[in-house]
Amino acid sequence: MVQGWRGSARPRGWPLLVPVAALVAGILFATTAETSAGTDLRAGRRLDLTQLIAQQERTVVGQDARLAALQDEVERLQEEVGAGDAEVAAAQAAAEALASGVGLTAVTGPGLTVALDDAPTTVDGTLPVGARANDVVVHQSDVQAVVNALWAGGAEAMTLMGERIIATSAVRCVGNTLLLHGRTYSPPFRVTAIGDADRMRDALDASYYVGLFREAVDAFGLGYDIADSDQVTLPAFDGSLGVTVAEVRK
Repeated sequence: MVQGWRGSARPRGWPLLVPVAALVAGILFATTAETSAGTDLRAGRRLDLTQLIAQQERTVVGQDARLAALQDEVERLQEEVGAGDAEVAAAQAAAEALASGVGLTAVTGPGLTVALDDAPTTVDGTLPVGARANDVVVHQSDVQAVVNALWAGGAEAMTLMGERIIATSAVRCVGNTLLLHGRTYSPPFRVTAIGDADRMRDALDASYYVGLFREAVDAFGLGYDIADSDQVTLPAFDGSLGVTVAEVRK
């Protein structure tokens, strides 16, 4: 259920223990201050995450450009080899037939777009009645719930923030920032899927986890919008298909 609706039990204190607890806290505070000798116990260097993310994004852009150039070179060489070898040409044709199923070709067709957004902020930063900070932002689980529901509803192809989703795509969120394929995005988060719009809407309505998000929409004002499209074109996935896995050190 929506966390902001959870009640808090009234504390049943121990009045006689309050002075003792205060005394112990005072002793611990004094001991800590003396031990630290007035220095900051935290690490001296503070990592600027914003700067780090921007730097990594620039790295990803450069790598994407390099990858695109190499892919073009590979395609050119494949065409040259296939032109003079019937067996290679047949293998290439088979690979191209499979490409659409794994997201390596652009797809056009009818579909819909689901948009999820944080609740609007007030000038003074106050939250809706009964809400906590986590209740008014879109979470990774919310985006994943929509993606899963659309697949369950028969989606043939899908993008998140305009990027093609394939089997190895991973949706990650840090705070209210979405991380996908090495890039960062801020809300509203848009998921576009090609397929039978009615079936996909039914799947969204039937999803328990999408339902939890919609409860938060009603309670705290988050954004949830669905728009049908007669025709939409989704780009091909143009990233790396390699998968990196962790290995246990022996």
